[in-house]
Amino acid sequence: MSTLIAAFLNVSLLASTSSTAYDDAYRLATADEGRPLVVLVAADWCPACQHMKQAIMPELQQRGSLAKVAFAVVNSDREGQLASQLMAGNTIPQLVMFVKTDKGWSRRQLTGSQSVGDVEGFLASGMAKPLGTVTSR
Repeated sequence: MSTLIAAFLNVSLLASTSSTAYDDAYRLATADEGRPLVVLVAADWCPACQHMKQAIMPELQQRGSLAKVAFAVVNSDREGQLASQLMAGNTIPQLVMFVKTDKGWSRRQLTGSQSVGDVEGFLASGMAKPLGTVTSR
């Protein structure tokens, strides 16, 4: 399973010569062993996605909650192949976290619009211990 996660984590680096926000976040997460990779998979037409992108994530940035993670937004319409490889299921928004452990990459996600507190708790749990796959909402 960790080989599969590592393979799709690296997909955009292999598929593209231009740098994207995901590529930059991936490089940061792999260079810093303790830094989780956190990806918001969203679309421009999705109201819940826009709420996450325009209200929740900026508030987390302002609070410093994103300082210890490598964060990127992947647009599911413009980066469909990458989005489908990152997501579990088709529901958006999905906030996906990958943490490198002794056994490889571990994956966790939050699905749907979330509160600032819910996302802060999600991020804190990723910094505290190895993760399994969890889906909420």
